[in-house]
Amino acid sequence: MTKTNPVHPETGSVLQREVRPLTLIYKDQSVTFDMPGWYGEGPDDGLFDPEDMKVSDRMLNRLKARTEGLLEPEEIRRIRKKLRLSQSEAGDVIGGGPRAFQKYEAGDLLPSKAISSALVLLDRDPKGLGVLEARRRRTRATVLAAPQL
Repeated sequence: MTKTNPVHPETGSVLQREVRPLTLIYKDQSVTFDMPGWYGEGPDDGLFDPEDMKVSDRMLNRLKARTEGLLEPEEIRRIRKKLRLSQSEAGDVIGGGPRAFQKYEAGDLLPSKAISSALVLLDRDPKGLGVLEARRRRTRATVLAAPQL
């Protein structure tokens, strides 16, 4: 079975798989990156599948992080590894839940200002992790000791 290229729904032109530069603007900042997609002859003739959209979503998150003073994925990963935490452990101890750090490090989710601030402090003083881990242990012990309703 031969697969045919998609057709633009408005212009009717046959689209080709390409990568073109795309510029995103957020507040007073911008970023230009290579955007994969199905493109036609015109500059605005483009269709994007969910995987293509991940590229632009991640770039927009990176741009927002830079503009808002939040940590970018590479810094989050570096600090987590410096603390010798798995992604799941980091989400449990620092916050966000078991899959949060996976999403932060992939660029799929922006960290909150609080998560970014905690990571910046832990990067500077990794011993602070002991305070968070002790708090987590106390919280778990309290929950386990509480009477069942």
